[in-house]
Amino acid sequence: MTPPEAPKDGNAARGDTPPAVSVCPHDTQKIEVMAKRRDFLACARPPARKQGTKAMMVQGRNRRDDGGIRMGFTCSKKVGNAVARNRAKRRLREAARMILPTHGRPGWDYVLIGRAVETAQRPFEELKRDLIYALKKIHGQ
Repeated sequence: MTPPEAPKDGNAARGDTPPAVSVCPHDTQKIEVMAKRRDFLACARPPARKQGTKAMMVQGRNRRDDGGIRMGFTCSKKVGNAVARNRAKRRLREAARMILPTHGRPGWDYVLIGRAVETAQRPFEELKRDLIYALKKIHGQ
């Protein structure tokens, strides 16, 4: 789809480029990424909830505030070398980006922990289903 301000022939001169078109819906929640160790530790101790699946472990904690959804990712050295850990975290990050706005709850923190072989090798659709399943269990549905 061409924006209405774009030139009809499709060729724009330098400095005369059309505006970018966003296909992202504007009503999605803002998701923040956790970086502080204390936030990860808070998700690991009671009364936080945990749910394991084949591809990941999900920890969830209700912060009891009106803030948005926060998420964190971690993989231990059991997952593999740095390349394998980063690949697993990238897959978890993308699954969370797609699933958390619709299945997550505002005011909650979520930590996704990658598993040794399954996180990197599991088909992506099954990875997303695992995350949805874990979120439903954490929220008691």
